[in-house]
Amino acid sequence: MAEQVYNLEEMNKKLRKYIDSSRYYHTQGVRYTSAALAMAHRADIHLAETAGLLHDCAKCISDTKKIKICDKNKIEITQVERDNPFLLHAKVGAWIAEEKYDVHDPRILDAIRHHTTGRPGMHVLEQIVFIADFIEPRRNKSRRLPEIRQMAFRDLDECCYMILKDMLLYLNSKSGEIDGNTQEAFRFYEEVHDERRD
Repeated sequence: MAEQVYNLEEMNKKLRKYIDSSRYYHTQGVRYTSAALAMAHRADIHLAETAGLLHDCAKCISDTKKIKICDKNKIEITQVERDNPFLLHAKVGAWIAEEKYDVHDPRILDAIRHHTTGRPGMHVLEQIVFIADFIEPRRNKSRRLPEIRQMAFRDLDECCYMILKDMLLYLNSKSGEIDGNTQEAFRFYEEVHDERRD
């Protein structure tokens, strides 16, 4: 059975109505960075571009509405997410991609669902969107960004390790709650990193 081909320009037009300008331009950056990373790592370019395009489709929904969508559709919410509902845009985004954009490929849905926190053992498409969200051209939040951008096109596992390490350093400096997936993802990729050095 042939894989579904998504009409990305139709999706893009629809998406434009639901997100603000700044989020729209970020989304285009993630879309094309995901495609470029897919080319570099011999992954499916169309799937990467689709996941990149839709990764933030729920970003501009209010926190209250995100919680309502999760409760109504039995989407599990951790205590950290309930206390920090902005984190829910990834889970809600996967639901919206499936319900409103007719995307049913589990690889795309996983990539959307985990693009904010990461998770241990991400598949290639998940890694690509997770990384693209961090390195797209308009991003400038990490002092190590040039180094991370170079690594993204060489080694996805090592790049995930670098990003997760930066994320945890930043979150620890803010003394806020840290999502368990992010901590587990860091431990997983730290182990991969350490094994390669042995």
